[in-house]
Amino acid sequence: MTRPISSGSLRRRVTLAAMCTLPMSWGIVASVGGQTSSASADLLITNGKVYAADGTGRFFEAVAIGGGKVLRVGSNQEIADLRGPSTNVIEARGRTVVPGFNDSHVHFLGGGLGLSQVDLAGLETLPAVQGKIREFAAAHGAAPWIQGRGWLYSPFPGGLPTRALLDAVVPDRPAAMTCYDGHSLWVNSRALAMAGITKDTPDPKNGVIVKDPKTGEPTGVLKESAQALVRKVLPQPSRDDQRAALRAAIAEALKFGLTSVQNASGSPEELEIFDEAQRAGDLKVRYYSTLSIQPGFTQSEADRYDQVWRRYGDNPVLKTGAIKIVLDGVIESRTAGMLEPYTNATSAGTPNYTREDLERIVTMMDARGWQIWIHAIGDRSIRMALDAFEHAAAVNPAPARGRRHRIEHIEAVAAADIARFGRLGVIASQQPMHVVLGDMNADEPSGPWPNNVGRERATRAWAWNSIRAAGGRLTFGSDWAVAPLAPGEGIWLATTRKVSAGAQDQKLPLTDAIDGYTRWPAYASFEEQRKGTLAPGMLADIAILSTDLIAHPPLKPTDLIVDMTIANGAVVYRRDVGR
Repeated sequence: MTRPISSGSLRRRVTLAAMCTLPMSWGIVASVGGQTSSASADLLITNGKVYAADGTGRFFEAVAIGGGKVLRVGSNQEIADLRGPSTNVIEARGRTVVPGFNDSHVHFLGGGLGLSQVDLAGLETLPAVQGKIREFAAAHGAAPWIQGRGWLYSPFPGGLPTRALLDAVVPDRPAAMTCYDGHSLWVNSRALAMAGITKDTPDPKNGVIVKDPKTGEPTGVLKESAQALVRKVLPQPSRDDQRAALRAAIAEALKFGLTSVQNASGSPEELEIFDEAQRAGDLKVRYYSTLSIQPGFTQSEADRYDQVWRRYGDNPVLKTGAIKIVLDGVIESRTAGMLEPYTNATSAGTPNYTREDLERIVTMMDARGWQIWIHAIGDRSIRMALDAFEHAAAVNPAPARGRRHRIEHIEAVAAADIARFGRLGVIASQQPMHVVLGDMNADEPSGPWPNNVGRERATRAWAWNSIRAAGGRLTFGSDWAVAPLAPGEGIWLATTRKVSAGAQDQKLPLTDAIDGYTRWPAYASFEEQRKGTLAPGMLADIAILSTDLIAHPPLKPTDLIVDMTIANGAVVYRRDVGR
């Protein structure tokens, strides 16, 4: 029988164990004795503060692993009989041990590709942004294009950059910089010329070419679908580029204790790259991908997606079974669909789908058993998504595996819709670090996000605790490369988030925040029966942190550090601590 241990008991046992441990550095130590057993473990983790994430809040001392699965969780004494002559032992020395983290919303291959571009994330001044781009361009003199991503709205006068600002640092080649949120593209004059964009170029459907109000000339910012006008002339990554990007993304994920990711955009062709990696044994991160669709999606296109799902079914390493609908844009660029106009504006944003087309597609894919993810940021779009899910449930029989439809982001929800998540069984998929990027982690928020919606609507920004209190289910992610991939940063924000005037406190207890990156994502991907918790029979995907996180919760974004990542029972990452 496994039994939980108290914090005081744990500290006494850990202290004694640490005093008796010969190696001064922690790591894997070959067993030098112990009981032999025909059922001996491949690996033991001992003297840890093991958080099982099983919904009970319990902590244990040790974990036994064999055959890629958890054999037992309990006290050191309770797993001692699983130690054989070839069992390896990890001495945790009081550090927190958790299930491998699972990011519910990433753009994984794109994030990997972005690692080789200019990184503008977090830069808060125009000189810092321009300096970073200038330095990168100088270091890549042979590159035909200079590409980057991550710029914030706040460093630029009026909230948007201009082509002149980019011309000043990259005058000799086309350059394209993706905004941190992925919904706007900043380009220089050479890029505009290569794409043939002039003052006479009309806005494409669901897109905006920002133009100077006096001259009508394009300013160098393309919103939403207008980005495609430049992206079609960008150099496309080769298959080798994509393979290299995947390797880089996997290494980045393992560094942060991520053993599973859920991709928020994908294609059948992209899945083939992951399948190659899986067959070669190189896909060390479990991958669940949506397939992206566009307005007007047809029955014949759905038939093709059904074939892809049959090929990549419920595989614990690589699978699909979900579609992604991008219903609106973002609040910062006023492209999110709102119920009322933006502050000091007549526009309320326009969703990318009509109500009828959204309802048709959701009902069609629900009837086929697909999980449906809907990107909905503005309160109007969130309501449209909930309405579509409610309609599908009313006219279709429940799929064999049940419904676990999701809304992604949910940045500005109407008060009347908060309780509908629980009532309809719709999962609220949110990204805690977006609160920082939206200038909302402040006592008195100010910036493009809060300024565009006004004080009253801002009180319901990223209302995850309100949704949960009303019976809704949550799951957390990063939206990488929009925000850093590190789950620790999201855990920090979720547990320390500031409360602005008139807003409800959305902070979560630390264990709930950890659940948001372990147990809850497993449910959100129909996989709670095999991962997300530490219990016998579950996949041995584990992260060992650098401290006792419970005793020392994160006070800043970088406080949660992963010392070791275990995937499928094997150590796949170990932090260099100067041993």
